[in-house]
Amino acid sequence: MPVSASMITWTPEIAKECGVEKHCLELNATRPNRAESSVQVGLYYESLCPGCRGFLSEQLFPTWVMLQDIMNVQLIPYGNAQESFDGKRYKFTCQHGEDECLGNMIETCVLNLTGSVAFQIIFCMESASDVLKAAQPVNILRLCQTTNSQPLQHSPLCVELYAPSIKWESIMDCVKGDLGNKLMHENALKTKALKPPHKYVPWVTINGVRDS
Repeated sequence: MPVSASMITWTPEIAKECGVEKHCLELNATRPNRAESSVQVGLYYESLCPGCRGFLSEQLFPTWVMLQDIMNVQLIPYGNAQESFDGKRYKFTCQHGEDECLGNMIETCVLNLTGSVAFQIIFCMESASDVLKAAQPVNILRLCQTTNSQPLQHSPLCVELYAPSIKWESIMDCVKGDLGNKLMHENALKTKALKPPHKYVPWVTINGVRDS
């Protein structure tokens, strides 16, 4: 008798073996919460930090998917960045260069503009091969091109997938404008206020406290 997907009990091990682990995580993450969150988990990280990406996509997000009824996650993209003020705007220098500053800013604006689906979008970005490309709309003409008769690989449309009502232009207006600058400064203040101060990233707090 043929076996349909609906007849399978999808454990994490089966999902991984079948190559659909990420899809299952993203699908399960969209289910509504059944209870109010009680544990507050803070993640202080950088968008292009390999260790941060691995922790977020392989440990924190899967844990949240399973425990989101009792777990609330606060993401603070900043990490080891430095800021200065030129009299008008804050300027940021990031550990992994300008691309990381852009990634931090995109994810900060995603957190501000997309509400309850922000974590799903950021997981989608951080688990992709290219964090920055994963967030952006794909050029439809490019998708029609082929290389050696094979379709070109393309990044997932993370923002469009989870927040179709949010235009990419709105994200970029935040990134380039005063709102994004203000939000990133707030991330800097939150990071600098950590006690004890963070020594590395990813840096995790539970209910506002670092368990040493």
